[in-house]
Amino acid sequence: MLLTCTLFGINIEFSSLSVANGKTVFVELKKAENIIFNEMAAGKKRYKIFQNPFDKEKLYAFIPVSYYEKPSDKKVEIFYEESGKKKSKTIFFKIKEGRYEKESLKVDGSKVTLNKRDKKRASIEYAEAMKIYKTINPENYLSSSFIVPMDSKITSDFGKARVYNGSLKGYHGGTDFRADVGTPILACNDGKIVLVKDRFYSGGSVVIDHGQGIYSCYFHMSRFDVKKGNTVKKGDTIGLSGKSGRVTGPHLHFAMRVAGEQVDPLQFMLLANKKLLKGM
Repeated sequence: MLLTCTLFGINIEFSSLSVANGKTVFVELKKAENIIFNEMAAGKKRYKIFQNPFDKEKLYAFIPVSYYEKPSDKKVEIFYEESGKKKSKTIFFKIKEGRYEKESLKVDGSKVTLNKRDKKRASIEYAEAMKIYKTINPENYLSSSFIVPMDSKITSDFGKARVYNGSLKGYHGGTDFRADVGTPILACNDGKIVLVKDRFYSGGSVVIDHGQGIYSCYFHMSRFDVKKGNTVKKGDTIGLSGKSGRVTGPHLHFAMRVAGEQVDPLQFMLLANKKLLKGM
């Protein structure tokens, strides 16, 4: 359901009036001569408003909703300047319960209860990744629609509560694709490689920066075909699938980060293709 409000004669369009936790909302604003849009805020988090790279008359922003958000009326503030005066506009949309399923998994006990050395390693790797995800590159690398990283059956959806060896340890932060060891993995869109590393939980990991706070992640890989700093095009092979890290078997774990937040990657790509990239 679409929400369109008017700010001094300017249409502001939200992709939906309500959104489940773990999903993303798209916001589109039309430019005006006497108004400068700065950023948006939802709770304590702020989101940059970018020039739409495909329409010079429009601006846009993505608002990612945390998986841990509870059902509520979410207040969103749009900050702008009109004739040199700072102002804001408040809008509300509903956050609803995603009703994600639970999933029980059996893994090596050393991947669940960590020793001191592994705990330190995992902590360092987490901090390194979060520093990347929270970096908002103002440049846009996108020029066409997103694609999935492989043509394969999805074996585990985003959002499932993860119970490892009988103990609840969080939720599934991505989408798993069935893949034997050695299956080629494709870049879901154009971008720059910002992480290539073997990590404790995620195993062989590649992260692509698509610009303007959008990152795609590829985990449990067995081989890397890219290096940090490389630029890639949509459909390029970035490496091969594997069973490294905390896994029950070989597969590809595919994830997306938007403005630092982990979101449902398939919902985000469909939204971006429809609203920002418009089937390009």
